[in-house]
Parts: sequence; C-alpha cells; structure tokens
Amino acid sequence: MISRFSNGYARLPDDFFTRVDPTPLPAPYLIDVNPDAMALLDMDVAASADPDFIAVFAGNRVPEGAKPVAMCYAGHQFGHYVPRLGDGRAILLGEVTNQRGEAWEVQLKGAGQTRYSRDGDGRAVLRSTIREYLCGEAMHGLGIPTTRALCIVGSDEEVYREQIETAAVLARLAPTHIRFGTFEYFFHSGQYRGVWELANWLLERHFQHVSGYRNPYVEMLREMVASTARLVARWQLVGFAHGVMNTDNMSVLGLTLDYGPFGFLDTYEPGFVCNHSDHQGRYAFDKQPQVALWNLSCLAQSMLPLLHPEDGDAAGALANEVLGDFEKVFMDAYIHGLRDKLGLVSEDGRDPVLFAELLKLMAANRADHTRFFRALSDFSSHDERARCAAGAEFADPFAFDAWAEHYRQRLRAEHSQDDARARAMKRVNPKYILRNYLAEQAIEKARQRDFSEIERLRRLLARPFDEQPGMDAYASSPPAWARGIEVSCSS
Repeated sequence: MISRFSNGYARLPDDFFTRVDPTPLPAPYLIDVNPDAMALLDMDVAASADPDFIAVFAGNRVPEGAKPVAMCYAGHQFGHYVPRLGDGRAILLGEVTNQRGEAWEVQLKGAGQTRYSRDGDGRAVLRSTIREYLCGEAMHGLGIPTTRALCIVGSDEEVYREQIETAAVLARLAPTHIRFGTFEYFFHSGQYRGVWELANWLLERHFQHVSGYRNPYVEMLREMVASTARLVARWQLVGFAHGVMNTDNMSVLGLTLDYGPFGFLDTYEPGFVCNHSDHQGRYAFDKQPQVALWNLSCLAQSMLPLLHPEDGDAAGALANEVLGDFEKVFMDAYIHGLRDKLGLVSEDGRDPVLFAELLKLMAANRADHTRFFRALSDFSSHDERARCAAGAEFADPFAFDAWAEHYRQRLRAEHSQDDARARAMKRVNPKYILRNYLAEQAIEKARQRDFSEIERLRRLLARPFDEQPGMDAYASSPPAWARGIEVSCSS
C-alpha cells in the first residue's frame, strides 16, 4: 500500500483550503483500476486486491501522511463571477512522490460534503465517474495533457440527480489541481498577499525554470497562456468539446481538467454544443479558442498585482502584451497539427485556404470527423482513378473529389511518398475516440454490475492510433439511437 503521502498544498495558509476528512462510502467495491496510473505512484496493479486499497480510495481510511483538504477557489461560470466555489465534492488527500521524483496529487472526487458543497451531497454518481475515468485516459492516449484516472470505487448508496443513481468515487491524479479560479478568489476578495503566496508556491514547484527572470510572474503567466493555447489547439484537432470552460475548470498547467458534459465530434459540426445545460452555446466547439483567451484575461487580471505592483497601467500593459501571444501560439499549433493530419511535411502559404475549404466541405457534408481523417491516410497522390474511403464520409462524394484534386497537387509538389505518409498520418489521426454512445454503453452495463466494458474501453483508448484486431466495431459511426444522448452539468 502507499506509504509516502504528504501534502505540500496543505502547508499553504488556511485561506487556501478547508481541512476535511472524506465521508466513508458504505460497502465500497472496486469497479476498475488503471495500471498505467498505478505505475505513476510506483504501485503494482496487484495492490488493488488489498482491502486497504479500496478503503483508502473510497475515502474510508485516511492513509498515513495524508492531510485531506478541500481546495478553495472562485470562478467565472458561464461568464458570471461567483466569489467562492471550492471543492464541493472533491477532497485532496495529498501527494505521492515516485522514484523518478515526480509528485502526484491524489484527489478523491465524490468523497463527501465539504465547506464548499453549497447544499450539495458531495457525492458523485456512477455515470459521471465512468465518463471522467474513461475520458481522462482517452485524452492521455491521444497525447493531450490531462489529469489521470487511477481507479473507480463504487457503492450501492443512493444519490439523487435527475433520478436515483448509485454513488462512486474517482481517484484522480495531477501535478496540481490549481485553477485560474484560485487566483481569482484571492484577487477579487482583496487578499493580494494570497495572490503572491499562490504564485510563489507555483514558482517553487512547477515553474522553477522561469524563477531567474527579472519578473518571473510575467514569464509564468506567459507559460500559462502558451500551454492553454496549445491545449485548446489539440482539442480542436481531435474534435473534443469540453462543455464547461468556466475559469474554475481551467488548469494553470494547461491540463484538461474536470470532465463533465464533454463530447467528441461525430460529424464535423463547428457549432456543436455538447452540454445540454449550455442554452446559449457559450461553450460550443468552435468558440473554445476565444473562450480560452477570455478565461486567460480573467487570470491575467487576477495576477496584475504581481506583474507591476507599483503601477496599475504598466501591469495592464504587460498583461495585454502576454495575452497577445495567445493567437500566434494557438494558430501555430493548430496549423501545424492540420498539416500533420493531412500528412504534409512542408509549409505552403496557401495551406490555410486548403484547410479552410476542407473543413467547410466536411461541415456541409456532415463528414465523420475521426473516420474521415483516418481514412484519408490511404489517399493516393499518384492514381487519380483510385477511390479513397475518405470520400465515402461525404454526403456528396463529388464535393470531396474536387477538393482532393487540390490536395493531390499539394502532395505532388512536396514529392510525398504514399506509404510513408500513410504511416505518419495514422500516428496522429486516431482510429478510436470515446464517442458518447460508447461511454453510454459502458454505463448501462455497469448499472447491471457488469464492469467489463469500462476495462475494455480503457484498454482500447490507451492506444487510439493502433489497429486493434477484433475492435473495428468501436471505430464505427454512432448508431441512430446515439443522437438522443444528452449530457449536462450533472453528467
């Protein structure tokens, strides 16, 4: 069992958290465990058979060295500032430093009420826990920065959301769970010393490489802007919609944080809104980059006392200068990623037009985003008569043919070799993604105490770019019934 718990965050002043023990989960049982995340804590998967393992990750026993806390933060939710939010159903047990010197915070989500629960029960339901467990690992498999999922512990305890459901606890890992909203809490409540203490804690533990700069706080903000820009570019490239990009759901390390009503695109739909609670479409797929920049501006405002303590105008000018980096970093990452998805190895000034035309046609023809790019890897740059399976994803195959001729000319201009290009494209265009209907099937089976589909999906999505024998059905377009799936902030 783990014997190396500590809690660096709990050494910050009391304003940063509330000390609270998890609420014991009645008759807990292990639903699934992730060996890859276990290895991050230097644990063998065999340890999960120990009843003490279940007790710790159900929240029924606090391990030695752990100092459980609920983190305090604020945030802009759907554009409106909420002065104090905090972990209403998550409890940070502490952190474990592995043999490689990496410190991983261990947080239990669904571990019971805290000071910040705001009349909530502090529990998570099985449905939402399975979704986050699978998507965190799916994103990691895609190479996208994310929190990691360690295990799910379930219980027959009843929890009411839209209906009666059963409770579950997710154990998740991250280098830190600090959010943009943590800075916002101290700034907007006038606790500027807290802003300074938080920034220094991050400099010491996560941004040591900028500590030697004349103003390390400016450089830290610059890194936060860049990592967020690159993160969102990667979301756009794989067709991932977060669903609730509130500032309290944005990581200062550029991690994908807090999976709720997420969704991967099935057909390419720029205005896709995955969150049934988002009635105004604030967090639509195509708005994610501009929302990320808006959120970063909230973060930058909260760091103004650090950027230039003596001169507010100078601090504002520095913040605007750093925020100005966002568009270039995002577009560089996005355009570079599109070149990779299309197997292009050189730059051409006309590429943005080629890309824009393709995406416009994909939207008009309701092409399946993932299946189209995967199939495009088999495109022939030499044989104009060869039919590419990517065209079959278009409602109008002739529309694809017209674009394909421009693509073929572009490939020929850089002397593309089809075999090598196909291999390269399959390394960046996944065959498997966590479509909502796949998660829904796993949830339905789990409700019947069959957890096999959770494990099957976790294994599948850990290697999304690989051909996996016998698993082609998981790469199919969703069935008609999947269009009726709705996910909301309770999901």
